[in-house]
Amino acid sequence: MDKFKKLNIQTIKKILQKKGYKVSKKHETFLSFYYTIFASIFLIIFFYSIPFVIGTSSNFFKKNEVVVNSSNKNFNKVLEGKQIELDKNIESDQLNSKGLYLDILNFDINEKDTVRLSASTLNQLFKDENYNLKDIRKNKLVKPIKIDLLPSEIKSIENVKKRKELFIQIVLPLILEENKKIKIERKVLFSILNKNNNSEEEKNWLKSKFKQYGVANRDLATLKIRMDEIPVSLAIAQAAKETGWGTSRFAQQGNALFGQWTYDGDGIKPAGSDIGDTHKVMKFKILKASVRAYQRNLNTHSSYKKFRKVRAIQRDVYGSLNSLELVNYLDKYAETGIEYTKILKKIIEQNKLIDFDDAKILPSSKREKNLI
Repeated sequence: MDKFKKLNIQTIKKILQKKGYKVSKKHETFLSFYYTIFASIFLIIFFYSIPFVIGTSSNFFKKNEVVVNSSNKNFNKVLEGKQIELDKNIESDQLNSKGLYLDILNFDINEKDTVRLSASTLNQLFKDENYNLKDIRKNKLVKPIKIDLLPSEIKSIENVKKRKELFIQIVLPLILEENKKIKIERKVLFSILNKNNNSEEEKNWLKSKFKQYGVANRDLATLKIRMDEIPVSLAIAQAAKETGWGTSRFAQQGNALFGQWTYDGDGIKPAGSDIGDTHKVMKFKILKASVRAYQRNLNTHSSYKKFRKVRAIQRDVYGSLNSLELVNYLDKYAETGIEYTKILKKIIEQNKLIDFDDAKILPSSKREKNLI
């Protein structure tokens, strides 16, 4: 037994060789082992890299969802009297009215915190701040003085020139402030349009603007046309016409500068209206809300689609807006139609309101200055 215990592989090999048997190593076993190791490593690397390959290929081949700004037009076409095609910059006829005035009706202000200053107090305030229309016509700079309510004594000012000046001093900063807000948002919009990929924050911002401007189906071309400023001279003229330079009951009681109607919201019933008439003049917490609602109205309502189209052409060709031309497309704003636009033109020209079209409101912060 001890003899067999001492037998090992080498001893057995020698015995077999003496008897004529050929003994060799089984290399195939070891080769198979190496092949197995190599295949395993290859499979691990392959499956590990699949997610990266899929992600890269999807980003490479996916359709670009961002509309690139291509609004430059041929200036010669205008000079030759040819019609300018807006290509993809054609506004959709659809309007999503849900949430259109939500930010305006829910203005973040407590009416109890608003103060109605007298006309004399306002005149003294403007004098102390060196805020006068003569300087503004010259240097085009307006201080950000925000007045929430019209003075009740404005209708008692017998001097028509002084009454008009006070009214313009009150509404001018409000109009410029809202225009500045649109101008900044328009810059943000074009920045997004010119990017190949947008962040979640930018996508959420777009969603909120689609809602504010009543844009259906996330139509970027329509948003670009609707999100634009209203010429200052035109806004002042309409406010003057609709309120009698700040003396109307709607302006005094409801801060309504532009006589906008409502059928189901909070408003003031016009005197002498028929029994069947259900419309009211919209009420606002402060004058600023009325200005924003007016701009939103012109920028979204189907009655002013031609107004917006011509404004877009003016932007693309001249880089500025012409209120005396744009006013022609506001004939549907009042029942008097063309006569209404003629009155607005006369107000603009007689009071030299064009002087305020290129006026700028001074920024209230360094950050705001960088954005403008």
